[in-house]
This record gives sequence, structure tokens and C-alpha cells, in this order.
Amino acid sequence: MSAHCQLTGAKPGFGNRISHSHRRTPRRFDPNIQRKRYWLPREGRHIRLTLSARAVRTVDAIGIEAAVARIRARGGNV
Repeated sequence: MSAHCQLTGAKPGFGNRISHSHRRTPRRFDPNIQRKRYWLPREGRHIRLTLSARAVRTVDAIGIEAAVARIRARGGNV
């Protein structure tokens, strides 16, 4: 599963791991990605979305129909 949110576009950030001696090595900050299944009443089917934890709360607030409209506006497939 790619660490990429379909709704918000959240993707990994990159930085450095810094040891006690202050040596720097590359590291990656992954978003909290979850796979969620939603019922899409207008189309009469279930869809499975790859969302960050923040996007799951956004879907709860705005509704699945509005969230799917945003995903499609960004050019995503649902």
C-alpha cells in the first residue's frame, strides 16, 4: 500500500534521524494511512478508499458524497 491519501494528498515527508552524537541519517515520516470501506448510496455500491486518519475525520464531517466529489476534482479514481 502506498503511503498516500486519496482525499488530502498527504504523502511521506523526509528528514534526518539525529543520534545522541548528532550524526544525521535519512528517515521518512509516513502519514497514518488506513483503508476504509464506505457505502456510496448515489451509485449503489461500496468503495474502498486509502485515507489518512485526518481524512477519515473529514469524511465523517462532510459526508462521503462530498468527499468523493473532492477526490474526483483532484483527478482521483473512485
